[in-house]
Amino acid sequence: MKDLAALSQEIEKLRAQLERQEKLSSLGMLSAGIAHEIRNPLNFVINFSNLSGNLLEEYRAMAEKATDGDNDMREDMEDILASLEENQRKIAEHGRHALDIINGILLYSRGKDDACQPTDTALLTREYVRLSYHAMRANCKDFNASIREDYETGLPPVNLNPQDYIRVVLNVMNNAWYAVWKKSQEHPRDYRPAVEVRLHRADGWLVLAVEDNGTGMDRETQEKVYDVFYTTKPAGHGTGLGMAIVKDIVENKHHGRIAFTSVPGERTCFTLSFPLSL
Repeated sequence: MKDLAALSQEIEKLRAQLERQEKLSSLGMLSAGIAHEIRNPLNFVINFSNLSGNLLEEYRAMAEKATDGDNDMREDMEDILASLEENQRKIAEHGRHALDIINGILLYSRGKDDACQPTDTALLTREYVRLSYHAMRANCKDFNASIREDYETGLPPVNLNPQDYIRVVLNVMNNAWYAVWKKSQEHPRDYRPAVEVRLHRADGWLVLAVEDNGTGMDRETQEKVYDVFYTTKPAGHGTGLGMAIVKDIVENKHHGRIAFTSVPGERTCFTLSFPLSL
């Protein structure tokens, strides 16, 4: 019995180690996407701040010359004040966007936390679809793809583990991007890479569907897609852990469902369902 208990502990320890490895691998791939996404709002903040500084100088010069009867100058000063107010709003908006990205990464990289909580799945999905895309573009310089996103309006917060949900989105999206990139290398002229992401409610479930028009999966891949360490990607592109962990998160941790359809050479669609009443 002791040997069995010790073996069980070793297996659990190895499982935890593999999950950490998968998470670090995802974070490494995301780093370029994170840099891109944060750089954009920060550039807006800097540009609007510089513009506001110039407007303040102009306003100060007008204030020194202004007289009570100068209606034209008063109108110009009011226009400057309106521009400053708009700049302040945009600075706050883009600053919050950068902060949301950083908070999301901190949430994802935080230690093990099994707690479920009301989660804005549309917000997380949108953010990590974008991050994963820019990460793929940074890793594959010639990569471009069209993205179609369809999120049901008014989705309520869903009680799930946000860290786990992020991992699900990242792993499924990374596979979709890789599939369309690989096909683009094989058919560079007449192929238009495309990925569609849908998030909606259906019969008491939150349903996330990710469909790509990439390479599709052959029969062997379809049979082994959830196997630990099974991957069709070359070294450096995948750990072979992603979909096994996705299946565990969806089915075991959240009592959900995962399914896929795939046509070799044409497309793949993964559908992940989370109970709304968990």
